[in-house]
Amino acid sequence: MARGGRAGRGGQGLARVAVVVRAGAAPLWWLGVFAAGIGVLVPGLTGRRIGVLAGAALFLVTVAVAACVRRRRYQALAHGASRAGRQDVLQDRAVSVRVWRRGHRWWLLLAFVAALGSSFALPAAGGMLLAGAGAGLWLKAAWIGRLEQSGDALLWVRVDWLGKRGGRPAGKAVRAYRTTGLAAGDAAPGGARRRTAALV
Repeated sequence: MARGGRAGRGGQGLARVAVVVRAGAAPLWWLGVFAAGIGVLVPGLTGRRIGVLAGAALFLVTVAVAACVRRRRYQALAHGASRAGRQDVLQDRAVSVRVWRRGHRWWLLLAFVAALGSSFALPAAGGMLLAGAGAGLWLKAAWIGRLEQSGDALLWVRVDWLGKRGGRPAGKAVRAYRTTGLAAGDAAPGGARRRTAALV
């Protein structure tokens, strides 16, 4: 089983499901924190206190939604997963993250601008919503990691099924997952960076 390059003849390029899910967590979290920090300096139409309280509520709701949405779909794909073939190529963690962030960079910029703009109505609320989305994705990736550990297998998705932006690991185009042993690739269960990369 190859790793990091293009798929060989008859093989497929595979990206880790948890890595793709986790890729948006850090930029959403930090953009949200910055937007909330700047936004809280703006009095806004409702005042800072109401804005922060509304933002806290949005944060909690967004965390729950981002962490839980489509879990049944992920479970169904995981249960129907087949073993990856020897000709399949395991995409490096850094490549999967870079593809997702490059494909979503304009969306992230627009979300940040919108979060800042919303502070003139509800100070800090938009930023807290963005931060909640990032935290929710971290929790979802951690949940996928527990799913992988319980099944004693890492979950992979075909790169060509992820869409143009490289970020729909449970989208309609995804028909099945592939699996490898827990030591495969350079990302641990849940998509975090593995301290010691191993090949299987």
